[in-house]
Amino acid sequence: MEIKIQSPEQLHEAAQAFITAMGENTVFAFYGKMGAGKTTFIKALCEELGVNDVITSPTFAIVNEYRSDEAGELIYHFDFYRIKKLSEVYDMGYEDYFYSGALCFIEWPELVEELLPGDAVKVSIEELEDGSRVIKL
Repeated sequence: MEIKIQSPEQLHEAAQAFITAMGENTVFAFYGKMGAGKTTFIKALCEELGVNDVITSPTFAIVNEYRSDEAGELIYHFDFYRIKKLSEVYDMGYEDYFYSGALCFIEWPELVEELLPGDAVKVSIEELEDGSRVIKL
């Protein structure tokens, strides 16, 4: 599936389309260059899923935990950009998150790819020359 975002005004509509396509999957690995819009899109996903907390990049915390207000659904947002060794991910107990059944949105998954569940959905976000974004899953 491919979702094109022409402008910031289309972000939440794109997030709704993504949510519809998620099916029963829970682990989503977001690939894209720095500045492609991974954090911004994940923020829109969380908002569309009913999270009312302040949603920020977990760059320093590695993982942020949110809960949707409507269904009480647990959502984990990871940013592995600062990971230097896989042992850091083992130490944080990644299995407890990835295999919990909760939604997991992962930025910079290429740094922990060997630890991702086999059914993780790979999502690419690419910025085009005109500033629009293309999301492929």
